[in-house]
Amino acid sequence: MLITSKYQRGITLIESLVAIVVTALGILGILGVQLRTLADTQTGVRRAQAIRLIENLSEQTKVNPNALSNINSYLLAWGATPTAPVDCATTACNPQQLALYDVRQWRQTVMNSLPSADATIFVVPDETVANNNRQLGVMISWRENERDSASRTIFEITGAMTGSAACPADRICHLQYIQLTARCAPYTLGGPTLIQTFCPGV
Repeated sequence: MLITSKYQRGITLIESLVAIVVTALGILGILGVQLRTLADTQTGVRRAQAIRLIENLSEQTKVNPNALSNINSYLLAWGATPTAPVDCATTACNPQQLALYDVRQWRQTVMNSLPSADATIFVVPDETVANNNRQLGVMISWRENERDSASRTIFEITGAMTGSAACPADRICHLQYIQLTARCAPYTLGGPTLIQTFCPGV
């Protein structure tokens, strides 16, 4: 006959409770990994959106017949609301008006595509001679609610032409550079020895 002490009663209940606690901790761990994976996936998707938005702006500059000579019309500061004097969707525009219109429309698209988004466009700091400026830096920032980076600056770009272009401390940013072009073509005037360059819309 098996004799059980009265002090050993309830041991099965304790073992069951321990097993439940261990199982619950395991489930919470799996949920944490899943949530972190979901957050990282969401960040990747938004970064891909930022890349597409900057590529879209780059394509718009290529449509402008003389974007290179109107490089200053593309500049945009954080929080600025660009204005365009003409609606180029319904009215013929010159290259400067087209640049201003493109920047206004593009910034609105950025704000509609990403949470709490903002953007800045600046001349790259390395190009310190005004007549040699050919590249624009485009930085898009957005807010990720699951990340707390209130006191963290991710990176900062400084230079004489731009002052500074820093990613806001509570945001995630994507930086990309685009090359401006002008659809200029050489032509001969008065013979093959005299070659001039014609840029439409100048």
